[in-house]
Amino acid sequence: MKDLWRRAWRADAYLLVALASALATMVLLPLTLAVALTVAVGGIGLLLLPRWFRVLGAWARAHLAYAASHLGVPAPEAALAPARDARSLRRSRTTRRLLTWMPLFTLSGLGAGLVAVLATGSVLEAALSLLWWVDPAGHEHDLYGVPIGGEGWGVALAVCAVHLATACVLARWALPPLARLHARLSVRLLTPSEAEVLTARVDELHRTRAGVVDAHGAELRRIERDLHDGTQARLVAIAMQLGVAREAVEAAESDPAVAALLRDAHRGTEEAMAELRDVIRGIYPPILADRGLDGALAALVARTTVPTRLEAEELGTLPVAVETAAFYVVTEAVSNAVRHSGAGSITVRLSRDERALRIAVRDDGSGGVDEGRGTGVSGIRHRVAALDGRVRVTSPTGGPTEVDVELPCAS
Repeated sequence: MKDLWRRAWRADAYLLVALASALATMVLLPLTLAVALTVAVGGIGLLLLPRWFRVLGAWARAHLAYAASHLGVPAPEAALAPARDARSLRRSRTTRRLLTWMPLFTLSGLGAGLVAVLATGSVLEAALSLLWWVDPAGHEHDLYGVPIGGEGWGVALAVCAVHLATACVLARWALPPLARLHARLSVRLLTPSEAEVLTARVDELHRTRAGVVDAHGAELRRIERDLHDGTQARLVAIAMQLGVAREAVEAAESDPAVAALLRDAHRGTEEAMAELRDVIRGIYPPILADRGLDGALAALVARTTVPTRLEAEELGTLPVAVETAAFYVVTEAVSNAVRHSGAGSITVRLSRDERALRIAVRDDGSGGVDEGRGTGVSGIRHRVAALDGRVRVTSPTGGPTEVDVELPCAS
């Protein structure tokens, strides 16, 4: 019984707060409309609207936490992520949830809150009915049209019993269900659906992966620089010393076995340097660090045996991983065209917008690209897929062949 009345009291307090909040939200509704109309004025609305919706979001988050606390469940995290600008407000699901929640919260809060007011008022009226004797002489105290001032204690006790019975009935069977219903409605309206949660998670993974890819690219660049400036330089010095020692031994006509060992060591060192250069190019082509993507592609085009035209717009600053992938894609596509297509000319086009870097490599060769025969297209697909990019290959028999690649590079 004690728990029953504790739940009733808790539900009554929740609904009274909901009533006050609904009245405040009722004021916010026309203010929201007024702020939205300021967009027509120009810059004022574009600056004011996102800030206003951040205020509404904070207001709704407070009620979401209060409703979740009443239900005994954790409040959903990041349920009402604020939009950054007026343009994103129109596409934001948070905006739609807020605009749906406000009128429904107002109506349900007013209705359920009035029941709580009736229950609380019944208790107060029951107490006041017993104080009829405090009124001045000759003054009748009227409760809901029932005069009790001149009737004495009989009517006062009867009215008190009616009010207490009303309060008990409401507290027992009306207030807790209404409070739970109102709280669930608020949580339901303000909590994102599973699809929205999944979308938000995917967006977060995209952002974190972009950060990881950038960090990975920077680390590869550091390793390339350390190998190029450190390890490779030391191997060059060792090779030079071995060459000098070999020449000295051969000139002195000393032990032939020692001369043979020095020749083998010198040859092995040169082979190790060649392998290291290949590794460095695979990690991060040094020409990218020296000239950037534009300069690296210009050098690639200049040394290609098939006439190749490069058409590149202003690309700006690209992430290291995107820059490396773009250089690999163009190098592989041009190499495929030279080796397999019998092309007479190749065209490389690069363009960039706010969202992606787009690459198109076209040749006038024989076409008929078969990715299952090791033409290098599968390698392009794997490299681009690592950055969540897209590859489209068009290569009908007889040509031409066009490789279109899109690499996301938005910040």
